[in-house]
Amino acid sequence: MAKKASKKPAKAAAKKATKTASPKAVKKPAKAAAKSPAKKAATKPTKPVAKAPAKASKAPAAKKAPAAKTVAGKTVTAKVAPKPTPKPAATPKPAPEKIAPAPSVATEGAEAPAFQLPRDGGATVSLSDYSGQKLVIFFYPRASTPGCTKEAIDFTRLSADFQAANTAVLGVSADPLKAQESFRDKFALGIPLLSDATQTMLKSYGAWGEKSMYGKIFEGVLRTTVLIDTKGNVAKIWHGVKVDGHADAVLEEARRI
Repeated sequence: MAKKASKKPAKAAAKKATKTASPKAVKKPAKAAAKSPAKKAATKPTKPVAKAPAKASKAPAAKKAPAAKTVAGKTVTAKVAPKPTPKPAATPKPAPEKIAPAPSVATEGAEAPAFQLPRDGGATVSLSDYSGQKLVIFFYPRASTPGCTKEAIDFTRLSADFQAANTAVLGVSADPLKAQESFRDKFALGIPLLSDATQTMLKSYGAWGEKSMYGKIFEGVLRTTVLIDTKGNVAKIWHGVKVDGHADAVLEEARRI
């Protein structure tokens, strides 16, 4: 009887022990451990470490600020005028070509073009030398040629008659002075012979231009005669002169005006 009574208390103690060691009681601490700060720290993703910024390039030096001035107790910053942008150098324009004015050409009724030329013997003759006097100028192509020789001889023959009509007579060609002097001496000419080697006077009196001979075209003296009155105006012009009787016709005109 005494042994049965001792087993019951032992069973009761064993039940209590199993209850205290039940799985539910053990799980509670595990859950609490999962919620611990250490676990949270382990589960959180780590942030990437920021890389150090690359070395910045050197910044341009800051422009100096304009100096400040104090005017009547107020600070005024002086304004710096911006530097003017240099203008590109202008391309120099070519100088205009200088064109000499064309000499006036003798025209009947107009003032006779002025001239100044050397004559046989070395003296100089100009239009002003014959102021207040009538003047005949005969232009001939070449000294000592047949037509020019006859023309010069005819004017020499009538020189006294021209003088009586208050008229001077000049012969002009492009021949040099030596050729003119040889022409004068060879035919005993009494008419002053002028040399216009540059053709300036010949052109101004319309006695220089295009000619043709034996099918060839060239420029030269055009046989021409001009009569100038006492006022210095052109009274008459003969173009394309025919030598025969020409000097006599000019004399008649000089007497008439």
